[in-house]
Amino acid sequence: MGEHILVLDAGTTSTRAILFAADGTLVRTAQRELTQHYPRPGWVEHDAGEIWDKTLACAREAIGDDGACVAAIGITNQRETVVAWDRTSGEPLARAIVWQDRRTADFCATLKESGQEAEVQARTGLLLDPYFSATKMRWLLDNDEAVRGANERGDLAFGTVESWLVFKLAQGAHVSDASNASRTLLLPLDEGQFDAGLCDLFGVPRSSLPRVVDTHGPLAECSSEWFGRAIPICGLVGDQQSATIGQACLVPGETKATYGTGAFVLTNNGAAIPRSTHRLLGTVLCQTNGQRIYAIEGAAFVAGSLIQWLRDGLGLIASAAETEELARSIPDSGEVLIVPALAGLGAPHWLPEARGVIAGLSFASGRAQLARAALEAMAHQTHDLAAAFAADGAPWSMLRIDGGMAANDWMAQDLADMLGIAVERPDFVETTALGAAFCAAVGAGLYPTLDDAAQAMRGAARCFSPRIDEAARAERLVRWRKALAAV
Repeated sequence: MGEHILVLDAGTTSTRAILFAADGTLVRTAQRELTQHYPRPGWVEHDAGEIWDKTLACAREAIGDDGACVAAIGITNQRETVVAWDRTSGEPLARAIVWQDRRTADFCATLKESGQEAEVQARTGLLLDPYFSATKMRWLLDNDEAVRGANERGDLAFGTVESWLVFKLAQGAHVSDASNASRTLLLPLDEGQFDAGLCDLFGVPRSSLPRVVDTHGPLAECSSEWFGRAIPICGLVGDQQSATIGQACLVPGETKATYGTGAFVLTNNGAAIPRSTHRLLGTVLCQTNGQRIYAIEGAAFVAGSLIQWLRDGLGLIASAAETEELARSIPDSGEVLIVPALAGLGAPHWLPEARGVIAGLSFASGRAQLARAALEAMAHQTHDLAAAFAADGAPWSMLRIDGGMAANDWMAQDLADMLGIAVERPDFVETTALGAAFCAAVGAGLYPTLDDAAQAMRGAARCFSPRIDEAARAERLVRWRKALAAV
């Protein structure tokens, strides 16, 4: 058996395959963009067949002629996105409904009005929001004839993206790891499998759901059809939990923030089930031999997708990298402020119907002011999350950041300034993939624990310390709160 780890990172805007050496060195990577489908306002869909085809192509490219060197496969993925497929034919029945999709807001509101949210949160750690998977599954059953027909025949399979990829790779294995399963509204945090009562509440047939397994261990086996030899699948973990592991936040209290399509903050909560009173979420961080480590989570739905919108929707920039140069070209944003609620507001506000606001425009406003305001919005959203975490008894002493946006030095410094704490960024910012590599390496027996894998595979980091004074910080937050009131 080889000692390389192949990680499949099926994200929201692209899917990638990364080949890691056992010491964490990146050997080879391949990436393909995913088509984003927006059939109606608030609807976001992916083609599950495209996810599979492009992930497989990336994997073959990353492995190259080194198939014999791969000890194990790890998979990390966009969470909450729902795939429905026919378990007999193995083909998708409908487009996947993406985590950003808001079409089930009315159903969530109805459940809230009937008094269901408190019990659901107590059991699952989650709130009643379209973000999560169960209401997407129910919508497909109610509105898609092919999905409904497969359910009547007993052929329906529901799963999140890692479950879909394992089904294809392992030719019929239907499993979901505990970190992803904990994002569905169907898994109690203190139970091993999906709950029949929660399935009944949301109208999801339990028979269509996968078996819940650990995040690392011997989880499934990839068929020899795909890479010329059977390879064990030894790591499965949702992207935000994976980044937390990749940042070595393995001690209770350690916190990371990932700035990708959205912004996601997780604080390790150890073996204690999180109980938030400030609209944060409880989630499974990882699980081995049925034993769980939990995390407290807060999510802002729009981060890098705001920069993508400035580029593709408005044509204000040619590339994301331009935003740092534009932000540095001016002393401040000229009072321009962006509330990036293009897909509603996540934690701690949870306003699915909120829409984005650009405030403070004047004739002096231009590309630079808008670009700087977009970057400043990341610190404003993160500050709101920091306040909620502190109110829940989990204050941050330092924040470890990663994701594509974290490569922006100006934004990293702005985060430190607005939070008033040190911000640490690893030299290798793609920690989502690295966390899945840790899991697969431990699952394959290359390292005994995640701590051992982190010590061997995680590289150096750079620290950003606060520079601005309290008055400047307070002035920005006053304008942010005023703009928030207008969404």
